[in-house]
Amino acid sequence: MKLTHEAKGTFAIAPTPFHDDGRIDEGSIDGLCDFYRRVGCDGVTVLGILGEAPKLDGDEALAVAKRFVHSAGNLQVIVGVSAPGFATMRSLARGVMEAGAAGVMIAPVPSLRTDDQIVGYFRQAAEAIGPDVPWVLQDYPLTLSVVMTPQVIRRIVMDNPSCVMLKHEDWPGLEKISALRGFQQDGSLRPLSILTGNGALFLDFEMERGADGAMTGYAFPDLLVDIVRLSKSGQREAAHDLFDAHLPLIRYEQQQGVGLGVRKYLLKRRGVIASDAQRKPGSTLSAAARSEVDYLLARLARTDKRANLNVQLRAV
Repeated sequence: MKLTHEAKGTFAIAPTPFHDDGRIDEGSIDGLCDFYRRVGCDGVTVLGILGEAPKLDGDEALAVAKRFVHSAGNLQVIVGVSAPGFATMRSLARGVMEAGAAGVMIAPVPSLRTDDQIVGYFRQAAEAIGPDVPWVLQDYPLTLSVVMTPQVIRRIVMDNPSCVMLKHEDWPGLEKISALRGFQQDGSLRPLSILTGNGALFLDFEMERGADGAMTGYAFPDLLVDIVRLSKSGQREAAHDLFDAHLPLIRYEQQQGVGLGVRKYLLKRRGVIASDAQRKPGSTLSAAARSEVDYLLARLARTDKRANLNVQLRAV
C-alpha cells in the first residue's frame, strides 16, 4: 500500500546491518523486520542518514531496500533516495517502488540557501521521481544545514501533491509543528502527516504539539510505540514518566559520531542483529563507552524490564 497523508504511528529508522567483514547481512535485515513488527511498529524507513547509504553502491542500495520490502510483511517501507543527482534518485526511487515500497524520502542538498532555491529543488526532485511516487520531505537542518521555515514547507507541500509526509527534525522545532498545524486549521495547508526524528529527544512534547508519530532510530522502538500510543490516548503523565526513564539512554545515543555505534551495539545486545559492525569508514565503541551504555541499561531496567538484556529477544 502506498504512503498517504494519513500515515501515523511509529516508523523505525533501520540501520543497515553488516557482517564483521563489511558484507551486507541479509539475515539480520530479516531479523530487524521481524523485531519491528513484533514490538508494534507501523513502518520502517531504510537508507536514511544513519543507514550508511553513502557507503553502498547503487546495486547494493537497491538490494538492501528490496530485502527490507520482502521481509517487512505488513510494515510500510519508506526508502531514502537522496542523491547529488536526480538520475540516481529517480533510478532508486523507481526501483524500490516497483519492488513494493510504500514511498521514498528526500532530503535537501546542503548547497541550498534561499527559499526559492529550496522550493525549486524539491519541485525538480518530485518531477524526477514521477508524480505517482509518494514522498517524505526530510527537514533536518542540524545535519543538512538547510533551514526550511514553516512557510517554505507549506510552499513545497502545496506545490507537490505527491508530498504526503514531513519528517520533522528541526531543533528547536516545537513551534514549527504548531505553525504547520495552524496552517491546516486556517485552510492554507492541505492534510500532511508529520512524523518526528531527532532520536526521539523531544517526542513527548512533539506529540502534544500535533505530530502523528515518530520516525527515528532509537534502539528501543517499542518505547517509541508506547509514547505515541499513550500520547494519542491522552495519558500524559504515563507518557512522560516512561519517556523520562529512557531519556538518559536516548541522550547518550544521540551523540554525533557515536550514535550509530551505540544503536547497533544495543540492537546486537537485544539479539536483533548479529554484528554491530559499521562499514568503513566507520567507528566502534570504546570499552569505556560500552561500559557506560551497559550502566545506563542497568539503571533503565529498574523501571522498564525491556532493558534487562540478559534475556535475548531472538537468538542470532
